[in-house]
Amino acid sequence: MADKQDWQEPSEEDGIQAYIQLIEQGLIPEFHVESEDPHDPVEVHYLPKPWKLLGAGNYAAVAMHPDYPDRVVKMYAPGRPGLEEEADVYRRLGKHPAFSECLYYGNNYLVLRRLTGVTLYDCIRRGIYIPRQVIADIDMALDYARSKGLNPHDVHGKNVMLKDGRGMVVDVSDFLKPEPCSMWDDLKKAYDTFYFPVFHNLPVPGKVLNMVRKGYRYLKKFRD
Repeated sequence: MADKQDWQEPSEEDGIQAYIQLIEQGLIPEFHVESEDPHDPVEVHYLPKPWKLLGAGNYAAVAMHPDYPDRVVKMYAPGRPGLEEEADVYRRLGKHPAFSECLYYGNNYLVLRRLTGVTLYDCIRRGIYIPRQVIADIDMALDYARSKGLNPHDVHGKNVMLKDGRGMVVDVSDFLKPEPCSMWDDLKKAYDTFYFPVFHNLPVPGKVLNMVRKGYRYLKKFRD
């Protein structure tokens, strides 16, 4: 696991000290996030202005401050595990163009370099073409993670992103799980089998994608 003492203390030169102060004095005292069920996204009951909520997972929520658009803070809900594990994953990954980077490790939060783009899920939903290069980039990124002793897990359409024709991995929080995960391989098979040119710019309604997602979960459970 990552040890906070192993992390380099941020300096004023990298501009992060002021950001940490903003988090610990202006965000944490007022930020109210709860996780009632580990299988459902956390609920953010209050987020002080001008912070903006970017997303919520099953254990944590991600927010940004408009004065610092190139970084985000990932706040874990009380009682939910995974902070130390995720920090350790980022420590092993270091700097890589297809992954974010952990800039600071706090008591219940991580400061991460912000990744911008469109998830592959939203590409399908909005009819945005996904080049084959994106798939290749993510393949290479996952191979890189394995070379660092990690086990890519839970890599699916909402956790990978397209930007300027290249692929990135958004969420690495489960990369220390020991069990195998076939999600990315299954997504690649679907890309190769069903992603015909006629569908490249054809939006697919969210309801249809949710039906596909639920069907996939059922088949995966049956297969496993």
